[in-house]
Amino acid sequence: MGLLDSYSRCFIVEIDNVTSNQIHQMRAALRGVGEVCMGKNTLIRKIFNMYLDKNPGHPYSQVAPLIKGNIGFIFTDADMKFIGDLILENRVPAPARVGAISPSDVVIPPGPTGCDPGQTNFFQTLQIPTKIQKGQIEITSAVSLLMKGDRVGNSEAVLLQKLDIKPFTYGMEVTHIYDQGQVFDAAVLNIDEAVLQEKFANSLRTVASISLEISYPTQASLCHSLHNAFKALVGIVVEGCENYSFDQGERDIYLVSVLIDCLIGF
Repeated sequence: MGLLDSYSRCFIVEIDNVTSNQIHQMRAALRGVGEVCMGKNTLIRKIFNMYLDKNPGHPYSQVAPLIKGNIGFIFTDADMKFIGDLILENRVPAPARVGAISPSDVVIPPGPTGCDPGQTNFFQTLQIPTKIQKGQIEITSAVSLLMKGDRVGNSEAVLLQKLDIKPFTYGMEVTHIYDQGQVFDAAVLNIDEAVLQEKFANSLRTVASISLEISYPTQASLCHSLHNAFKALVGIVVEGCENYSFDQGERDIYLVSVLIDCLIGF
């Protein structure tokens, strides 16, 4: 319960196929910036309920429904992106085991296999195109062996073992993030400065367009309004107004005439 009082942020992580050694390594990596909390869901729910009884209406009530499955918590007050990167670094490659569910697509690349020609029948059974090259079997084209969600069969597991391919990586998987009273999907970790700048620029353009349409000046639309007013003044000068002119307008008339001469010459 002390962790709930001490930290304003936490990651809810799935720990399927995560070894105890990986959890210990994660604890060591987070030393000084966060703490890993694992336990039985019934005990964790009881602690949350006791905390909410003492603090009715606390935002942690949003986290309680997420306590299901094989999960754990990482409590921290550090930068969320930094902690997210540490979690990704903790993932380790693993072989495909028979009966496991493939977490991603598995594609066998073309190239030498290191297997002797006597094992050709094995590859033919799996309908993998091969040829004999320099005394060993070589796969001639990429083969899609497993799709995400497929169950690994004995033949696929043996083939990947023969080729010394560890197609899967296992580690803590962030599902949700609690940050100062709000619960977010793990996708927020993919939002970087470039994404924020793009969204801000799009919003700014929208505000400027609305302001110009309803003729209501705002800081976003002011530069556009000045630009449009200048173009209107230049248009008046270009049309040959005898009673009104200005230096910038005269210069633009000259540039327009040069452009027209160039187009005629072209």
